[in-house]
This record gives sequence, C-alpha cells and structure tokens, in this order.
Amino acid sequence: MNPAILDIVNTMSPITLDEMKDVKLMNRVDTKFLVTSDQLMAILNGIHDHYYAQEVEGKRLSAYDTVYYDTPDLRMYIIHHDRHLVRDKVRVRTYVDSHLTFCEVKHKTNKGRTKKKRIEVPLGTDVLKDPQAMAFLTERQPYPVASLSPNLETVFDRFTLVNYEKTERLTIDCNVNFNNFVSNTSASMDSLVIMELKQDGRARSLLKEVLFDLRIKPYKISKYCIGTAMTRPEVKQNRFKKKLRRINKLKTLNS
Repeated sequence: MNPAILDIVNTMSPITLDEMKDVKLMNRVDTKFLVTSDQLMAILNGIHDHYYAQEVEGKRLSAYDTVYYDTPDLRMYIIHHDRHLVRDKVRVRTYVDSHLTFCEVKHKTNKGRTKKKRIEVPLGTDVLKDPQAMAFLTERQPYPVASLSPNLETVFDRFTLVNYEKTERLTIDCNVNFNNFVSNTSASMDSLVIMELKQDGRARSLLKEVLFDLRIKPYKISKYCIGTAMTRPEVKQNRFKKKLRRINKLKTLNS
C-alpha cells in the first residue's frame, strides 16, 4: 500500500467506535468497488474534508484475519458461483489489534439482503470443537458442523470512513492476501483495494459523485470466492474468470 494513503487518512477528522453507533443506516444499500491505489488516492483527496476516519486506540488502520469454512466439495463456494440467491458463508474473524475473535454466519436472502450473526469466541478457539460455537453454527447455517473445515484465510488491513452527515460508512480493504489450507497455496491482490459503501438509500452521496467523476463503477466481488479461485485453479470458476482477468489487468496497470 502506498504510504501516502495512510498519510491522507491520518489527517482526516477522527470518529470513535462509540460515535460510530450513531450511524444507523436503517434503509441500507451496500455497494462494492474495486480500485487501484492511485484511484484510491484520488478518491480520498476528493472526500477528505467531508468524512471522518474511524480511530481505535490512536490507530486509523486495522488488521483483520479471517478464516472461511466450507464443505469438502466447496458447497458454499459453488452455490455462490452458480448465482444462487440464497447462500451462506461461515467464517471466524479476528480483529488483530484488539485480539477479539468472532464466529460468524453471513446469510444472503432471496431479496438480496445480507444478515450477519456472530458470537465472540476466545482467541485461538477451534470452533468445530467448542460446544458454544458448534451450537451456534448448528442453529444459524444449514450444513452439518462435522462437514465443515477451514478452507481459506484472508488477511487484510482496513480503514473505515463515515461522512459528516452520518448517512454512509465506507470500508477500504488494502493489502489483501489469501492462504488456502487445502492446496497450501497463497495469492495476493497486491496494491488493489476493495471498497464497500454502506449508505442510507435516501441520502445524497458525495463519494458516489467523486466515483462518477473518476468513472469508477460498482463491482461485485467476494473475497472468499476470488481467493478460493486464485488458490484452487482446479475448482469450478467459469463465472469468475472475467473478474480474475480484470484483477490481473489492474494489478499490471498499478505495478
């Protein structure tokens, strides 16, 4: 990641985790974007004076470590690949700096809504053996817990921005790397950045205006699916080939 990106974020007005609770976003719309670090610099310069940067214990950049679970035949991956509307993701996410770990289930409904449920677990917990985590997984997702195993680790750094009106929240994921437990293969998105805008659908968005001016369009991307495709080339990935080519093209442009 370009150090100048952190320099820009560090000069933005701070917002604390407690203050973030005021960002309700009751009529929420989520939109993802894939950009280069150069594009991110232009975006940050365009919104700098209108957005807060989340600060936790004096830090603006937070490290995340997430392990995704799946069945041996990768049913969760395949269901996403095959465009099923109803789908689930099972993961264990660790907030590295705060040493907090959560077992999470993300459920996508046939209405396009994503519902996330999670429970906190001790750092280093094997959720496939822990009684509380096993009960949670049995209740919240459709696969037998005994059929699940770790498939992919994603590691990245995240900034979180909030506009002054508190009608939208933007997560910016940099330094995205993948490690596959099955193939023992690693991959990286290098200097590419995944942004996700969570906004009140009724409100004006300065960020969207900046993105429009920069000709940056929404881009659907799942870190789990792309990471699996990049580290398991033998698995079904016809639908993701166009995305993989775009990622490689952007990586080349930004090198």
